[in-house]
Amino acid sequence: MESINTTFPRRSLLAMAAAPLAAPLLSGAKKKIPVGLELYSVRDELKTDLMGTVRAVAKMGYEDVEFYSPYYDWTPAYAKEVRKLLDDLGVKCLSTHNSGQTFTPEKLPKAIELNQILGSKYVVQASAGRVTSLDGWKGVGENLAKAAETLKPLGLRAGYHNHATEFKPLEGKLPMEVIAASTPADVMLQLDVGTCVEMKVDPVAWIKSNPGRIRSLHLKDWSEAGGFQVLLGEGASPWKKIFAAAEKVGGVEFYLVEQEGSRFTPFETAEKCLASFRKLRS
Repeated sequence: MESINTTFPRRSLLAMAAAPLAAPLLSGAKKKIPVGLELYSVRDELKTDLMGTVRAVAKMGYEDVEFYSPYYDWTPAYAKEVRKLLDDLGVKCLSTHNSGQTFTPEKLPKAIELNQILGSKYVVQASAGRVTSLDGWKGVGENLAKAAETLKPLGLRAGYHNHATEFKPLEGKLPMEVIAASTPADVMLQLDVGTCVEMKVDPVAWIKSNPGRIRSLHLKDWSEAGGFQVLLGEGASPWKKIFAAAEKVGGVEFYLVEQEGSRFTPFETAEKCLASFRKLRS
């Protein structure tokens, strides 16, 4: 790719230098890494029939699903019904997406309860809202770090999911770099590939600058002409290099397909993207 930012601050460069040392610990023989679907991809279907939508996604061959913020309104009893369905289908929920407000002392306990019921491993902050300064982004990271301390003894981990904003330079730095520097290594940096590529930041360089922290990726493509409407593999993302870096250095544990829309129906889109993933990673 041309005109992409491959420059990171000294801290990240040191991490990149250490990456070859970390790689042997994280790689070895190519292992099977589960692929799931971020259910925002089928959001309208999910609102109408959650159970039927999860069944349809499992039938396609997805091994994991990621519920997004509306799940927070569930009762524990309903979460148990969803968990039973997942178990019956042989599908996991390894992570959930949550609003920034979830990571407060008042609201985090409910998220913990629901994620434990679902068998989730990562409670991911999906957005920070409007942040206008680097000090503000540092505060986001520090708050996430505090939440991570609460989650860790309970068998859960915190995570942060980027959008375009986190890769837009602010006061000479990328907000995503500030979040990485303000959080401990056990906080997952969930990489949304499409928005990273949209902002002309090299996703491979970003993965290598954060060894062991890119434990899941949102596989969303992007192109100048088609934006986020292109299917996985049709855009500008260097997928084979991304998979190689994620598996050798990033510490990826699972992949998640995400699609905001396309020329096909949501279910057709999800099915086509899964087929493309298998081809690209073969």
